[in-house]
Amino acid sequence: MTDSITVSGLVATVPRHIVTGEGLPITSFRLASTQRRFDRSNQRWIDGETNWYTITSFRQLAINSATSVGKGDRVVLTGRLKIREWENADRSGTNIEIEADSLGHDLMWGTAQFSRTIANTGGGGTQHGGSHDAARDEFESAADEDAGNDSGDLAADSEQSEDRELEPVTPF
Repeated sequence: MTDSITVSGLVATVPRHIVTGEGLPITSFRLASTQRRFDRSNQRWIDGETNWYTITSFRQLAINSATSVGKGDRVVLTGRLKIREWENADRSGTNIEIEADSLGHDLMWGTAQFSRTIANTGGGGTQHGGSHDAARDEFESAADEDAGNDSGDLAADSEQSEDRELEPVTPF
């Protein structure tokens, strides 16, 4: 049985991206995850202990994470937990690894601009846009038809909300 886990934290090392001799892309990095709690008596946040994980991603997720994630970024990920014991002549220890299924920036701490990539079927590389744009157009068209059945106030509300500027928020 495989254990699934969701973790958020800081990318602690520069992501290492390799492509194996068989053409399998792999990206890995270390993640530091520190739980915080609010100390009511001192009215401040206190860091707890830090858990360290080795994060590994494969295939398209490896390619996308290698170009999107950098040291110091706050990320949230979901993946499969693997705990491995090791030893050599001098020492022994435990490695805690997560094979990532999904990985992205933690929007609690900042903003991000998403750019969809689609694997190029003719060989290597990726394309931006593609069928996603057609799917989005179809979705927006259906949404417009649904909005036509309402009183129309929704369209006016969305136009007004686009004019508002968001103010930066500092968590904690």
